[in-house]
Amino acid sequence: MENVFQGLEPARVWHYFAEICTIPHPSKKEEKMVKYLIEFGQKHNLETISDEVGNVVIRKSATAGFENKPWVALQSHIDMVCEKTADSNHNFDTDPIRPRIEGEWVKATNTTLGADDGIGVATQLALLEASDIAHGPIECLFTVDEETGLTGAFALKPDMLKSRILINLDSEDEGEIFIGCAGGRDTTGTRKFSFEPAPTGTKALEIKVSGLKGGHSGDDIQKGLGNANKILGRALWTISNETTLKLSKIDGGNLRNAIARDAVATIIIPAEKEADIISYIEKYNNTVALELKVTDAGVKVEVKQVAVPTQVIDSKTTTDLLNLIYAMPHGVIAWSQDIEGFVETSTNLASVKMSNDTITVATSQRSSVESAKENINNMAASVFRLAGFEYTQGDGYPGWTPNPKSAILDITVHQFEKQFGTKPVVRAIHAGLECGLFSEKIPGMDMVSFGPTLRGVHSPDEKLLIPTVGRFYQLVINVLQNV
Repeated sequence: MENVFQGLEPARVWHYFAEICTIPHPSKKEEKMVKYLIEFGQKHNLETISDEVGNVVIRKSATAGFENKPWVALQSHIDMVCEKTADSNHNFDTDPIRPRIEGEWVKATNTTLGADDGIGVATQLALLEASDIAHGPIECLFTVDEETGLTGAFALKPDMLKSRILINLDSEDEGEIFIGCAGGRDTTGTRKFSFEPAPTGTKALEIKVSGLKGGHSGDDIQKGLGNANKILGRALWTISNETTLKLSKIDGGNLRNAIARDAVATIIIPAEKEADIISYIEKYNNTVALELKVTDAGVKVEVKQVAVPTQVIDSKTTTDLLNLIYAMPHGVIAWSQDIEGFVETSTNLASVKMSNDTITVATSQRSSVESAKENINNMAASVFRLAGFEYTQGDGYPGWTPNPKSAILDITVHQFEKQFGTKPVVRAIHAGLECGLFSEKIPGMDMVSFGPTLRGVHSPDEKLLIPTVGRFYQLVINVLQNV
């Protein structure tokens, strides 16, 4: 595959990012990346260890004159969110990511790019390989399955790291240094259903929601983006109040940590109501477009005639499901009372899926306040209960409490000011970071998180701003040299 990064600096960072793009590494399927990292460590004669879940640590000794500096860990996750456009046939298990350059941005062709957090991994590898950069002893921690369960961070044994200083390379805004994050927990509802014969004298329509930006269910939740599940559910609920609606199939969203971009349903309605419903959807499309004209202007709600199926979901389940989707909260629930403009609590209606005789609805909740996280978890659970769904709640993960007096924060801020000639923004992030688990497992671990500029992560619109990569790499070096 052509290396589109030829000529970009820092050359070794882009070299390794190009290699990472060729290695399939979906969440929970990172075996090829783990093998690649272990072989990298062995090739460069670096101490390399891995654990039973696939986390890898590669250590590099201090350069001359820096032997007395403390150990510092650099950390990234090696899995990527696998989202693609509706018309893409990309297979994330086997196919390489195909990056391309558009102006100052790197994007992928019809898929997520994987710069979250592939660019962090590439930075670590470049530093481990370098023979011309002075630094104290460093160890690079590569964790698995950050995106779907924080599996690597949960399983990490504290004695796997020598460091008590950690720089997380999983942030997405140049000029911002992160010192805290929200905790999160999933709430998932399921319900068995039965099929009924489709009634006679009916017509079938497919209603489809598309064209939305999608995005990260934590970092983008405050942007007012459309949620395809909510938009589709609203239409179906309204139609069901006007006529007899039978539901044949429904599919919306994919990942628990992504805002749903697409959703589709096939409904069966009385033949004489077909024209009215088509007219309603055409008007509803204009309504939604007007509501999202600033935040998600590409939204489309479309309807088309399809063949009448032989069977439909039982009426009770259909009614309860439509009530559930409409009632399930989505978006910002509360803003922080301590940090202006910071989301405290949110929830995401992530996906609605059918499989055999079961409907599964996935939601995820986040909060930087533990009691508020429990409250919004229970709010989601109560909607499932009211709709007759069974529900389960994941173990969740803790937040990372900000420490404004952190020593590594002081060093990072000072080096940023020297390099950029301006002050960085120091803040917490509503998305989850593995730092929350590290702080729980290794009390006293001093941490910051920063990175280059990424946009549209967790969607096929993901892009990486090229000029920020070199500046990010240099900031990492400057911090390491001044610990």
